[in-house]
Amino acid sequence: MKLPPLRAVHYFEAVARLNSFSRAAEFLSVTQSAVSHQVRLLEDYLGEELFQRQGRQLSLTPVGEKYYEQISHALADISEASQQIREGEGGKIRLALYSSLAVKWLIPRLENLRQLHPEIELTLNMVSNDPNFSDELADCFITVSPPKRSNFISELLYHEQLYPVCSHKLWLQMRDKPLPDALWEHPLLTTRSIFKDAKHGEDWHRWCMLGGFELPEQARFQLFSHMLLAAEAARYDQGITFLNDYLMNDIDRQQHFVRIPMHELPTGDSFYFVYKKSRAKQTAIITLGRWLKQQCDELDRRGSQS
Repeated sequence: MKLPPLRAVHYFEAVARLNSFSRAAEFLSVTQSAVSHQVRLLEDYLGEELFQRQGRQLSLTPVGEKYYEQISHALADISEASQQIREGEGGKIRLALYSSLAVKWLIPRLENLRQLHPEIELTLNMVSNDPNFSDELADCFITVSPPKRSNFISELLYHEQLYPVCSHKLWLQMRDKPLPDALWEHPLLTTRSIFKDAKHGEDWHRWCMLGGFELPEQARFQLFSHMLLAAEAARYDQGITFLNDYLMNDIDRQQHFVRIPMHELPTGDSFYFVYKKSRAKQTAIITLGRWLKQQCDELDRRGSQS
């Protein structure tokens, strides 16, 4: 089925709605002659006159009125469908983030989001690696590798800082002994994912360097692929690991782990809230971004006071 020229239909709708060729031209940011030309093309295509002109008076013909009524609904549907793809549907948001961050940090806080912003309907898509920044996956993302493309906005959430932790049982064995020497009496749980392509025990080597002391040769290591695995081992008294407040919930802090009172280990990673520029005016996206940043700032303040 052959369709009429869509630009001509669009220009006709503007003239009919504004009842003026000049105002339609101003609205469309084109010349009046361009509008007149497109309307003539449409009239030629339909074989009917759509406007009747009597001096300076402009009105729709009966055919023009019927046509305007039908195409205005269709154009509105096209506009709404396009808007939903560009900006999402109302308060419905899909957020993609790392599974560890979702389970340990975000999910325990979702009730607060629901209470403060019940209009937001949030769906979480968990990823194990850096996500593909596609609308098919999510409307917005939390990542340490924001896209470099100019059509994305990246808002800083926090810079990652780790610190050594152990179980309460191990801390009872260490607390009256000098640090860091007391640490070397226990297995050091090292995580491969903290520093990519790093050597075995890189996290502990860098931490010792920042503290101005050397890691002893007799130090015992146990290697894990992810911090969550090392955290579980530490929780069961199997050694000392690095964590941060984003990978511990309140129960972990109160019952399972003790933060060893020594310096932190910056990883060089920063976490960002990422979304397309086309969604920059979407209220739900703006609200979610502000709420996420508030949660991060609150956790950072708590960490600086501990």
